[in-house]
Amino acid sequence: MFKLIDLPYAPNALEPVISEKTISFHHGKHLQGYVDNLNKLIQGTQYENMPLEEIVKTSTGGMFNNAGQILNHNLYFEQFQAPQHEENNLPTGKLAAQIEKQWGSFQAFKEEFTNKGATLFGSGWVWLSAQEDGTLVITQEAGANNPITKGLEPLLTFDVWEHAYYLDYQNRRPAHLQALWSIINWNAIEDRFSK
Repeated sequence: MFKLIDLPYAPNALEPVISEKTISFHHGKHLQGYVDNLNKLIQGTQYENMPLEEIVKTSTGGMFNNAGQILNHNLYFEQFQAPQHEENNLPTGKLAAQIEKQWGSFQAFKEEFTNKGATLFGSGWVWLSAQEDGTLVITQEAGANNPITKGLEPLLTFDVWEHAYYLDYQNRRPAHLQALWSIINWNAIEDRFSK
């Protein structure tokens, strides 16, 4: 049985970027709903004792959608920290070096990533992932899709489903995406990259 993850920060810690009200709905209701649905769907099936990542890689339909949304949201919520000064909130170490190598600058990477999130049609996710050789890729994933289904290691994600931002930003998705850069916990992203 899967459980709702505990947030690594207080529900109001991400304000004003993400309000406590949005966290309450997004984590406490949306994500809890996916957890409850998946637990019902896996009972008595081959997926009952399978790790979440394996369910995402091998299932289809409703089971895939709920498992994918749990995995996506877990990675999403665990990558944040209290707001920092955006100009000082930058990756370091091997991840920073790889971004610099591939995009020329963090700013160029940030612009491409933000644009991919802003231009994804409908609901979904924008991801920074690593290939086996450490090369980084940005992908747009519709619905509940996750880069692990393509053999990639997901590192960073922005949720562009409307429930992630509508209470705080209404239809201003690009403003929401821009604000997220100030709450990224780059240590968490670096840890994912190091694995």
